[in-house]
Amino acid sequence: MKTIKINSRRQFLGAMALGATASTLSVLTSPIYANVPISDTKKLHEADKWFDKVKGSHRIVYDGSTPNHGFPVIWNWAFYLTNNGTGTSDKDMTAVTVLRHEALPIAFEDRLWEKYPLGEVFGMNDSSGNPYKRNPFYEPQDGDFPLPGIDGIKRMQEREAMFCACDLATKVYSNAVATKMNLDPKEVYEDWVAGILPGIQLVPSGVWALGRAQEHGCGYIFAG
Repeated sequence: MKTIKINSRRQFLGAMALGATASTLSVLTSPIYANVPISDTKKLHEADKWFDKVKGSHRIVYDGSTPNHGFPVIWNWAFYLTNNGTGTSDKDMTAVTVLRHEALPIAFEDRLWEKYPLGEVFGMNDSSGNPYKRNPFYEPQDGDFPLPGIDGIKRMQEREAMFCACDLATKVYSNAVATKMNLDPKEVYEDWVAGILPGIQLVPSGVWALGRAQEHGCGYIFAG
């Protein structure tokens, strides 16, 4: 598999997101992605219904647009920790984390991190400064989070916290990575969708999900 060479991660990600170069402009004009959000009506209905799981007296949505050292996940954990500490049970609250833009890989299984390689592409490095080849936010190991004892996505899902991933970002970034690696964009996109972690909901876009969460009574907090 061809290795991605990146001179400037920020420039690369910016070009992918904004279509600033001829190669990434094709992401937005390709017939494959003419309907950029989820176009399948069944999937759209599933994404809408997913928000019916939001429950409780205390509801929050975290806007994770960048990895920010894992804080889109950490703030989710902190919400449960401190609400428990002030007498609220898990059953009486919901924290939703929306993974979009540069935070998208937080939603992916280890296989994709190694195959594409997402740690290098998105600038997510371990404590030694090396790009991660696994997802450190699902089942964190020692040193993955700034402090020990912080739960990852898997444990928070067991407590009924909710996580979703942006389909728009999945299409844009998978297309750009496919172009860099000389792979078929459609196949890479489908592989990324197949590699979304269990229980994480694919939504038409992150901003769509932020709106839906607030319509279901969630307060908004920017998480990075």
